[in-house]
Amino acid sequence: MEDFVIVRGIILKHAPTGDYDWVVTIFTAERGKITAFARSARKPNGKLSGLVEPFCFGTFKLFAGRNSYTIVEADIENYFEGFRGDLEGACYGTFFLELCSFYTRENNEDKELLNLLYISLRALLRDNIKNRLVRCIFELKALQIEGEYPGIPQNESLMESTKYAMDYIEKSSISKLFSFSLTDEVLSELDMVTKRYREKYIDRPLKSLEMLETFEY
Repeated sequence: MEDFVIVRGIILKHAPTGDYDWVVTIFTAERGKITAFARSARKPNGKLSGLVEPFCFGTFKLFAGRNSYTIVEADIENYFEGFRGDLEGACYGTFFLELCSFYTRENNEDKELLNLLYISLRALLRDNIKNRLVRCIFELKALQIEGEYPGIPQNESLMESTKYAMDYIEKSSISKLFSFSLTDEVLSELDMVTKRYREKYIDRPLKSLEMLETFEY
């Protein structure tokens, strides 16, 4: 009897393999980060063509082989098509995908981080909140979810508004995170703290940062 599993998640990245296939990394609710083959997905008329691109969010039916997964079917609920015409938003989104790939582990459930990723990508497509603020919120909340958030720095003077923003991010549910705005001065200070924490807790270079920084400086 064939072994199939159903997972819900988002495509973090893919790479070509063989003549027409993709090898895909999926961040799933049930099994954390998994790697799967998408056969013939690089063919224009392939069954999975266009369904295993980065940002595709939905339900995936997988065949569980002895040493690997193979995607059999994909039901995509959100392609995040808005990023196709928004290079800046796509660069921020790619950074979020790469950061989640750093945090997640194979077959290690991380539903809260997946939820944060999905809500954060949707926030990038909104016009009423700055992408830079979305990034700060995403990074700080991800640190908290992963158990590494050190809290508000106590050994330096921060504006009260910055402290309030950090406290709000820490205590708020994911669904209410992206419901405020900051002045440029406060956002710059929040960004400074966020980047300091990134340098401390991320122990490898992130390829997407180089492109992202062209929009922020």
